[in-house]
Amino acid sequence: MFTERMYQHNLMRFLLLFSRQGKLRLQKWFTPLTDREKKKVIRDVMALVLARPPRSCNFLHWRDIKVVYKRYASLYFCTGLEDQDNELLTLEVLHRYVELLDKYFGNVCELDIIFNFEKAYYILDEFLMGGEVLETSKVAVSVSMENADTLQETMEEYMNRPAF
Repeated sequence: MFTERMYQHNLMRFLLLFSRQGKLRLQKWFTPLTDREKKKVIRDVMALVLARPPRSCNFLHWRDIKVVYKRYASLYFCTGLEDQDNELLTLEVLHRYVELLDKYFGNVCELDIIFNFEKAYYILDEFLMGGEVLETSKVAVSVSMENADTLQETMEEYMNRPAF
């Protein structure tokens, strides 16, 4: 018998972006946890990933989940998966997110995430929903970002007009 789970895509539990110094820059949770549980996950996963030698495998087990991470410049992109999910596909998802950030920011860096975190979250929300890939096209996500930026600029112009 086939189970329903066999037909599902990779389902992330969380996505974390943190620096080499252990500063959390972005967090997205796809499964409900209390704030206390989230802090414990963040602390434990960051400690595990940061303690690994540079040439180590990008996959590790922690509790009942697989942790998949990739370092880009000074940021670690890290996610938690179910045991049966595909690690290599998840690395591709992380890489696609970095590509989307690069396309929007023009060679994204840690400061872009710090000062424009709402844009980084928006790109993530256009790309992933509920821990699964929503949109695979970089062009579609870019068009959505352009539309959102145009709307924001229009609203700022409207709000800055004097009221008569």
